Amino acid sequence: MDFTIELEDMVAMVVSMICGGIIGFEREYRSKSAGFRTIILISLGSTIFTIVSRHGAGADDRISANIITGIGFIGAGVIFKDGVTVRGLTTAAVIWTSAAIGMTTGIGYHALALALTLITLSMLLLVTRIEKLIAKMQKEKLLSVTFQSSEFSQLTELEQFLKSGGLLVERNEVSKNNNHLSAIFRISGKKKLLVEMKEKLAQREEILSFI
Repeated sequence: MDFTIELEDMVAMVVSMICGGIIGFEREYRSKSAGFRTIILISLGSTIFTIVSRHGAGADDRISANIITGIGFIGAGVIFKDGVTVRGLTTAAVIWTSAAIGMTTGIGYHALALALTLITLSMLLLVTRIEKLIAKMQKEKLLSVTFQSSEFSQLTELEQFLKSGGLLVERNEVSKNNNHLSAIFRISGKKKLLVEMKEKLAQREEILSFI
């Protein structure tokens, strides 16, 4: 049995760790669920599986193909629903991209892997700035409200109240449970107005809860 470690494979793993570390640092800095160590291990693991696929007896693409399936399970683990919104999609996409970069180093395309890492990092940084600019403009969110009673007139009153605050309001869904009326609205407006909206809603006695 040959236990020789090829220099090319060692270089691939080092490059993979560097690439994963660069992306992982950005995720760790933003306190995301998949941070520095996680992204490094995902990138390195993908590289190792790719190397095994390349050197294994009767090597084919099945191991590499299954990396994508395995990464899908990890990515799904960081996605969760928070009220009416879904969080973790960007982190899941970063995990998927990091695995692809790890596979790229595993087949020996180190320069390409480093280029893809810089592109990914640039996208994460650039998109954050763009999102901040968009937030200053028009923003849209779903608002779920539960009222103290089941009186339907409360919906119209609340809609008029929100519109008077400079927001665009669209009623999406209405339901009733245990004598409590619930509704989901699609609200559009500037971020400042949306923040003020939450403060005003918290002061209204007819509202039991809102998200």
